[in-house]
Amino acid sequence: MAKRDYYEVLGVARAASDQEVKAAFRRLAKECHPDTCNGDTTSEKRFKEVNEAYEALKDPQKRAAYDRFGHAAFENGMGGMGGHPHGFGADFSASMSAMFDDLFGEFMGQRRPRQRSARERGADLRYNMEIALAEAYEGKTAQIRVPTSVTCEACTGSGAKTGTAPTTCRTCGGIGKVRAAQGFFTIERTCPSCQGRGEVIETPCPACNGSGRVTRDRTLSVTIPAGVEDGTRIRLASEGEAGLRGGPAGDLYIFLSIKPHEFFQRDGADLFCRVPIAMTTAALGGQIEVPTIDGGKSKVKIPEGTEGGKQFRIKSKGMPVLRSKQQGDLYIQVEVETPKSLTRKQRELLKEFENASNESTSPASTGFFARVKEFFEGQ
Repeated sequence: MAKRDYYEVLGVARAASDQEVKAAFRRLAKECHPDTCNGDTTSEKRFKEVNEAYEALKDPQKRAAYDRFGHAAFENGMGGMGGHPHGFGADFSASMSAMFDDLFGEFMGQRRPRQRSARERGADLRYNMEIALAEAYEGKTAQIRVPTSVTCEACTGSGAKTGTAPTTCRTCGGIGKVRAAQGFFTIERTCPSCQGRGEVIETPCPACNGSGRVTRDRTLSVTIPAGVEDGTRIRLASEGEAGLRGGPAGDLYIFLSIKPHEFFQRDGADLFCRVPIAMTTAALGGQIEVPTIDGGKSKVKIPEGTEGGKQFRIKSKGMPVLRSKQQGDLYIQVEVETPKSLTRKQRELLKEFENASNESTSPASTGFFARVKEFFEGQ
């Protein structure tokens, strides 16, 4: 039976570009792959036909020979196809494995690595730090001690004893993976001898037992910028755990928490402070002095007849905004304090004040109880 034209097999024109040929092959390979055809006996034959056509047309030299001589270009050993009448020589399994790497590796979102590096990145570390609100306001530089893995000085991170060096794994030849043929397919697994590193250490370093790192306490300087909030995370690049056998170090993450303040509560860049004032100050008016987060004081004028819960804003006396020149505000919320432990004279004065009071003195309470009276009388 005469062989079909390779361009016809792939469904492309003779003038098709390399990309168009490759795209057609990928589409057909997925459609007629034996594993996706639910037992269709013709799928394997069709798959081989598609692969044979692509093997001939993907190579510029083979494609030029095919365009000139047709299928005769690959007979009697021509074209480097190994003399096999269908283009499947002794290296078929290897070419199929390479094809799967190229084709299905991208379908899964990434290519499979041909070789895995022996140097593994170290783990990231976390350090919890608690600071005062005033420190968050001003910013600070702190010294911390972190127990971590550092590069072994004896072997400089190689894991091998001084005077020796890691050797290429004989099982995988340094690739980090081994392949085994199972019928039509080639299965690739992590090398059991080197655990995928591609290297083995025959004489481990006695100081680190071949890991290339040892545990030490490190002292680090951490700069905390002004305006940080509770839960802020600071990253120190390459200050984490040292990598295995000379691999790159991980990162160190500082997680900040802020201690509760005696006077201030924080909401973003704004601060809030509850200040009790005397009943007389609320009624007659006056002036109070309140603390600020920078350690200073500010004066607040209390108008006559101020009620409890009233807020007064002091501009730009709050927290700085992180990495900005802006600053929040300070809000003073007054709480009117009811007099306690009155003397006889104080009681007489308050009684005299009560007798002299009228509806305009306490309009809120007078109005409320008037509505209550109307409610019950209307029942």
